[in-house]
Amino acid sequence: MADADHQANLERIFKKFDTNGDGKISSSELGEALKTLGSVSPEEVQRMMGEIDTDGDGFISYQEYIDFCYANKGLMKDVAKIV
Repeated sequence: MADADHQANLERIFKKFDTNGDGKISSSELGEALKTLGSVSPEEVQRMMGEIDTDGDGFISYQEYIDFCYANKGLMKDVAKIV
């Protein structure tokens, strides 16, 4: 995938998770998005938030999301197929 296409795809996925469009993903938005991908427990959502939300502000910023995507390329390919 070309770099521009890859970037556009990552942005599309981020916007799908950021349902209120405020430029960050809250734990409730993450939880709702993950429910559509399959069952997920509140504990799993909190674990993922802790892993991705590196500054600990309770939200996943676009930069934190991008950092996570590049560190987990295989996972993001799977997510891209679903959303």
